[in-house]
Amino acid sequence: MSLTPSTMLKLGTVAPDFTLPDVATNQPVSLADCAGTQGTLIIFLCAHCPYVVHVKDELARLGRDYRSRGIGLVGISSNDVANYPEDSPAGLVRFARGAGIEFPVLYDASQQVARAYTAACTPDLFLFDGERKLVYRGQLDASRPGKGQADGRDLRAALEALLAGREIEAEQWPSTGCNIKWMPGNAPSR
Repeated sequence: MSLTPSTMLKLGTVAPDFTLPDVATNQPVSLADCAGTQGTLIIFLCAHCPYVVHVKDELARLGRDYRSRGIGLVGISSNDVANYPEDSPAGLVRFARGAGIEFPVLYDASQQVARAYTAACTPDLFLFDGERKLVYRGQLDASRPGKGQADGRDLRAALEALLAGREIEAEQWPSTGCNIKWMPGNAPSR
């Protein structure tokens, strides 16, 4: 396991478009399909990372708490499944069902979507407003495996500010987790 921080994509960046297969249905899902009227949360995740496993229950709660409030949520896994087969679409279906995650989880086989978002770790979180401009990126909360229970404090504060039309705190802390498992020759240069 390699502890990796998120790249902290520039605030105001417009969400890169994508169409990826849903791991549960194999049907294509685009950014427009999963976008919410008030905002969209894109979560780069995987099934095997202990950092994602640590926050999986909170990710499921976020879906239940915010989808009805106009926030679209989607999980994307971009890991190399040849070397990490537990992150295959079938493994992701088991993970999402076991965690109670009700929002779509998509598979980025080419890893091009992860590159477009500059995703670096799992979990890596990107919150866009209703105009699809980045307003928050970084950690879910200060908990880590073996250190506190995930409550989503940082992300929830950003979501509540977005929904209330308030300014989101400019000081944002990078997410940390396992690095995205890039296919040989596919890792972005940093």
